[in-house]
Amino acid sequence: MTSPVSPLDDAGTPASRPIDPGVRIGHVHLKVADLDRALGFYCGVLGFELMQRYGTQAAFVSAGGYHHHIGLNTWESQGGSPPPPGTTGLYHVAILYPTRAALADALVRLAEAGVPLDGASDHGVSEALYLRDPDGNGVELYWDRPPQDWPKTPDGHLAMVTRRLDLQGLLASREA
Repeated sequence: MTSPVSPLDDAGTPASRPIDPGVRIGHVHLKVADLDRALGFYCGVLGFELMQRYGTQAAFVSAGGYHHHIGLNTWESQGGSPPPPGTTGLYHVAILYPTRAALADALVRLAEAGVPLDGASDHGVSEALYLRDPDGNGVELYWDRPPQDWPKTPDGHLAMVTRRLDLQGLLASREA
């Protein structure tokens, strides 16, 4: 067993610089039970583009021509089932849409495909749809409001909330 790495030096001060603000999550790689079923969801329902398929066991999908935002594989999970509730693991993958209208388009795609929502929330900073992929992985589809519109406390700190999302209002943004 390895010992934990401490971010503090012997005097208790940070031993390194803060993370560069340009760091981003590049992609998520999911274990799935059935690759074709997963591709049907991520490409057919959500609209991602298949960038590369690795035989019958893995594929990379993307939005906008990037090499991959989501990797899918059956290397350790072919025919498997989701982990039972109460276990650790990934809570959800959050997919950021550029506009409210683009998120509304995603809602229409989900409805047309018969994909049920687990929830829909207005967080003040964002509006989000919550669902499950065919393997039970949590998926959040969301768009961010402009930072100047984010709710703040009187002393200027971020004040996120969780309210019911007005789905009809979201859909109306498609015409706006």
